[in-house]
Amino acid sequence: MKYFERKINEIKKNPYLVFFFGFATIVLTGALLLVLPLASQDGQSVGIVNALFTATSATCVTGLVVVNTAAHWTVFGKVIILILIQIGGLGVMTMTAMISFFIGKRISLKTRVLIMEERNADELQGVVRLTKNILFYTFGVELAGALLFSFVFIRDYGFVRGIGYSIFHAISSFCNAGFDLIGNSMINYVDNPVITLAVCGLIVVGGIGFYVFWDIYASRNFHMLTLHSKLVLIVTVFLLVGGTVLMFALEHDNPGTMGNLDMSGKINASIFQAVNPRTAGYNSVPLEKLRMSTAAITVVLMFIGGSPASTAGGIKTTTFAVLVISFHNMFRGKRDYEVFERRIMPEMTLKAAAILMISLMLVLATSIILSVTEEAAGYDYLDILYETVSAFATVGLTRGLTPYLSSAGKIILSVVMFIGRVGPMTVAFAFLRQNKNIGNYTYPEGKVIIG
Repeated sequence: MKYFERKINEIKKNPYLVFFFGFATIVLTGALLLVLPLASQDGQSVGIVNALFTATSATCVTGLVVVNTAAHWTVFGKVIILILIQIGGLGVMTMTAMISFFIGKRISLKTRVLIMEERNADELQGVVRLTKNILFYTFGVELAGALLFSFVFIRDYGFVRGIGYSIFHAISSFCNAGFDLIGNSMINYVDNPVITLAVCGLIVVGGIGFYVFWDIYASRNFHMLTLHSKLVLIVTVFLLVGGTVLMFALEHDNPGTMGNLDMSGKINASIFQAVNPRTAGYNSVPLEKLRMSTAAITVVLMFIGGSPASTAGGIKTTTFAVLVISFHNMFRGKRDYEVFERRIMPEMTLKAAAILMISLMLVLATSIILSVTEEAAGYDYLDILYETVSAFATVGLTRGLTPYLSSAGKIILSVVMFIGRVGPMTVAFAFLRQNKNIGNYTYPEGKVIIG
């Protein structure tokens, strides 16, 4: 008994372990609820593996599904999925704080510290106020999105169902989850600008994060923004514009995707398919019919993902930006890595490189393992890599492989989705013991030939 008490105390002292086990608890609770016959339309349990996969996908705001969300789940099941999406998008500690607000309970110092770590805040002071602002921001944006969706969904599905669909898709879009109740994602609305642009707007707003939004609101001048906000906005615009141009150039004449659409439909579809890899799992054209070059570009966009302290996944836009800036300055022979008259600390470059290496190793190892376990499905390696990156970056796009995954494949991708949402560095810090002797001594320098 004392052993377990000691372990629990160790977990409480390590914020990374708290995040890890917090998300794990939410996933397992969701899986236990979704495995109930009450959650399935046919009255039969979906099975623990499928329930675990769905709960992980929802909590990690991914959007990969092994059963059709609209057709398989009851209202109970869909509500559970929606709650998991909201918890996963906001974060466990932020949701804990929200519950404390509602019941009038004072937020403890330990909870404030955990919220600070979860939201990547620099100071403990003002964390509670920050959390309240994040909650108002989140629910306000989701409400605005639901109102936009309601103009179309009420017309198509009736008032009650239309309101339910509007709320579900607003939360799913803002949290970058990509779950849908329509049955075939947004293919039916490929040329409907209200739906496609509303989805894209929610994804982008959720994917840039509250800090950037607040910085824009407070500064209202690009030159006055923090370096973080500038890098997020520049990389986001670059990827969105570049992705849209490439999608249009490669797919505008593809009869399987955009070839039969008019010009406005092609532009809408191009924007939609450029935004969703940022990281939401909606699609408005059949992804399995994309050209190989387009699929490869989508893999890159998914891998980069959204921004830190947001609802998005991937290695993050700032990681990508720091690496590009570091390479550029290194090739110019500069000792300090500088951008916008600010110096990037060497520790940031090392951290960005570590995230890139860990992420690449995880994706490559997983895709190789899946190419063995899913060989019977008959998909080629690009489809498997596409699925793996989609899971790691918590995107949810698939070229049709997800429903045909073996039990082993579902478990593997569930683990990858979990690591992608919690963060590779968080998982590493949670379980790797730090050396207490760091800084007490140094070894002589050794030279290694690079390149």
